[in-house]
Amino acid sequence: MAAAGAVAVVVTRSPGAPAATAFRTRRPPPVRPARLPPLLVLLAAAAGPSAGSAARLYRAGEDAVWVLDSGSVRGTTANSSAAWLVQFYSSWCGHCIGYAPTWRALAADVRDWAAAIRVAALDCAEEKNHEVCSAYDIHFYPSFRYFRAFTKDFTTGENFKGPDRELQTVRQAMIDFLQNHTDANRPPACPALDPIRPSDVFSLIDKRDGCYVAILFESSSSYVGREVILDLIPYENIAVKRALAADRAVLQKLGVSSVPSCYLIYPNGSHGLINIVKPLRSFFSSYLKSLPGVRKKSLSLPAKPNEEANAEVVVWREFDRSRLYTADLESGLHYLLRVELAAHRSLAGAELRTLRDFITVIAKLFPGRLPVRKLLEMLQEWLASLPLDRIPYNAVLDLVNNKMRISGVFLTNHIKWVGCQGSRPELRGYTCSLWKLFHTLTVQAGSHPKALDDTGFEGDPQAVLQVIRRYVRTFFGCKECGEHFEEMAKESMDSVKTSDQAILWLWKKHNLVNSRLAGHLSEDPRFPKVPWPTPDLCPACHEETRGLDSWDEGQVLLFLKQHYSPDNLDHTYSAALGGAGEGGSLAEAPEQEKPGEQGARSLSPPSVPPPRPGLSERPHLGRDWVGAPSRREVEVAVPFLGMGFSSLDMSLCVLLYVASSLFLMLMFFFFRVRSKRWKVRHHHPAV
Repeated sequence: MAAAGAVAVVVTRSPGAPAATAFRTRRPPPVRPARLPPLLVLLAAAAGPSAGSAARLYRAGEDAVWVLDSGSVRGTTANSSAAWLVQFYSSWCGHCIGYAPTWRALAADVRDWAAAIRVAALDCAEEKNHEVCSAYDIHFYPSFRYFRAFTKDFTTGENFKGPDRELQTVRQAMIDFLQNHTDANRPPACPALDPIRPSDVFSLIDKRDGCYVAILFESSSSYVGREVILDLIPYENIAVKRALAADRAVLQKLGVSSVPSCYLIYPNGSHGLINIVKPLRSFFSSYLKSLPGVRKKSLSLPAKPNEEANAEVVVWREFDRSRLYTADLESGLHYLLRVELAAHRSLAGAELRTLRDFITVIAKLFPGRLPVRKLLEMLQEWLASLPLDRIPYNAVLDLVNNKMRISGVFLTNHIKWVGCQGSRPELRGYTCSLWKLFHTLTVQAGSHPKALDDTGFEGDPQAVLQVIRRYVRTFFGCKECGEHFEEMAKESMDSVKTSDQAILWLWKKHNLVNSRLAGHLSEDPRFPKVPWPTPDLCPACHEETRGLDSWDEGQVLLFLKQHYSPDNLDHTYSAALGGAGEGGSLAEAPEQEKPGEQGARSLSPPSVPPPRPGLSERPHLGRDWVGAPSRREVEVAVPFLGMGFSSLDMSLCVLLYVASSLFLMLMFFFFRVRSKRWKVRHHHPAV
């Protein structure tokens, strides 16, 4: 959904205004599906790295950034002769997209430092990288981690600590990180960065090594000397030192009147202060690199990972902008449950309560296909029945992945964007699907007010919005985005008094967010961020007052209720329910039900029994599995006369039945004999 782009002066009309009554509920006029120009399709297919999953924001071979993935990050950073600064990002994160030019510029700026420290990036949005990002405890994007040289044991790295993420700040933090290395684990290619004493300059003048020696005098707070030292790492026949301008007598003797200044000792023994137009790092480095006899070394750096061979081709899916696609909602749920939440190894306290409430709202209001709703309902019931205040998230994943092989439940295990697809893989996608999910929940809460009965949310018009707010604040990967959403919530969410106002509140804030992001690097040029719904989707929503575009909120409300209703769901491109995941084998989507009727549903058996795992494949129900399957789940696992059981399961059942029968028979005869003995012993014949 492309929402508000340019900032528009909005004149609103309340839902109860007279003009709202003129609206007749109808589907907006059909819009021709958005069609990508054939040339763009061909370019996308031939684009290689830019189109594939391998390198989205950063391209191996093109950028100075080292592009890592799950197969290379550990081997690259462990026991490396150089230190590493790795950005763990997500290609759907708008802040990550906006920061990418800075990260590319940083990598190019410190390219000559690669023998000592390297700048890398890893995309946590890639499916193959989900597990490794979880292993490195990445919860928010972007996250920056330092890895020391010669680190043998596995480590999640050291968090970047700086006042901001500007290029110069990060570059200086990299220098501090290098200086924090001990002599034992300092990268061999990294020269000494600590200052020499001013008095030692004279000993360097007297000592002739047959190469240039440059000494940069600077203040104690300056980084210029250390930056120039690192810039000259790949060059030979020159050594760069730094000295602090503390001894005025030495400075006067050498003719140094201002800092930073460079004093150069030539190979023939002559020496003197060099004249630099501007006392800047780039001027010093350029001058020293251009000296006669100074040339680049033949450094043997490891080859950068080449991911272009595995690049995927973008397949464009034709879609109708007036429809809501099930594939977008289900793909968003897949990413939310298996990736974003899985970044938390365990959940406790407020985090666990937030997850429980969020899943409750989704399970009661999600309007998608029945097997997906069954999975959400099963997850909600399990979370609600937990007596524990801390759980490992792997236990949740076991349910989401249906490790119990329960029939009739399903959630796609891959991403397929339709209405949320972008002209490039890193654009739109997950954030688009999350907005669609949030809008759908507010609309369904208003359309089915009884759906939240007995959940603790009944009668509260802000319930869904407050749960969404807590989820975004607690779990949403883009931390900056979450902070912006929290600011909007603090400002006006308390003014929501009805379910209709909740629907309109989220719509207004979505338009406000996209208005702020219009023109940002995260904006898709194919889907510009303009005020939504656009006039072609909802002509009645737009008016003109005194020459200014304005909204008729009554019409907008009716449009939103229609657009995010189950009747507008389109299952085109949705994952096949048979064999696509671990939720059982279903030939076709079952009949849709209204969210308000979920409490009275029963799990109907599929026509074909699901495959049962072998003995070695079954989940280990030890400490990692919190809670046991409910009686309802057990009933689902045995739909009809043992259907769904393997021959081994049936054999075990028969064996246990025979053993229990024999045990009962033995107990019967045992007590029978004891009873007879007792009667004989206490029998007194009548006199």
